[in-house]
Amino acid sequence: MTRRLLLAAAVALLVVAAPAAGQTPTPTAPAGAFVDLHDVAPTIVVEMRYRTTHNFLGRRVPGYRENTCILTRQAAEALARVQERVSKSRLTLKVYDCYRPQRSVDAFVAWAKDLDDTRMKAEFYPRVRKNRLFKDGYIAAQSGHSRGSTVDLTLVRTPPRKQEQYTRGERLRDCTAKAGVRFGDNSLDMGTGYDCFDPLSHTYNARVGDEQHQNRLLLREPMYDAGFKGLKEEWWHFTLRDEPFPETFFDFPVERAALSR
Repeated sequence: MTRRLLLAAAVALLVVAAPAAGQTPTPTAPAGAFVDLHDVAPTIVVEMRYRTTHNFLGRRVPGYRENTCILTRQAAEALARVQERVSKSRLTLKVYDCYRPQRSVDAFVAWAKDLDDTRMKAEFYPRVRKNRLFKDGYIAAQSGHSRGSTVDLTLVRTPPRKQEQYTRGERLRDCTAKAGVRFGDNSLDMGTGYDCFDPLSHTYNARVGDEQHQNRLLLREPMYDAGFKGLKEEWWHFTLRDEPFPETFFDFPVERAALSR
């Protein structure tokens, strides 16, 4: 091939590889810093609620492109240790949310400011006024999830029971109701549903029964021993104490491709 043809081929390759004019390249994770949880702990159940319509917005959340749990390598390895421990009691972890892009957090903030959108109130915040979601700490402009070492999760008995499937538009059920009345998750009974904006979700709320309190401790103790810390307002929320990116909030999408670009 002549030098002129080689040059033409190289220019053509650059044109194909370059983003279109005015198009912003898709953000990616720092090389080697983040992993797909299933590459580290393949038996953990992944149910990314924000990729579905069964969440407090009532629609899929921007940024969640796959049912994939992405975490920093350190957080994923710590969860693998928890999974090994709880599996000895015929339990498995189930994650609801892991790394969360900043664009998703922005969507939460925009939703919280729209006081007319209360389509999911009957399930996710039946006893809390929407105009208090910021003040009560349920919604914030930044989230530890966007740093990559925070996870929302629960415990499920193995083999997992079949879980109820949510159909958009169906009758909503109070997340603070007793198990069997609220949405039929296959989690151990933790006293509320996931993402229940209510004081009953506070980890040590004395109004939950003894069984529910013990189930929360059954989750909390191995998580603490593996290096996580909890959030007193949410029994499901944990952050790695020695997180590698304590001041960085990422915005790459939740998809495996973001780990390899």
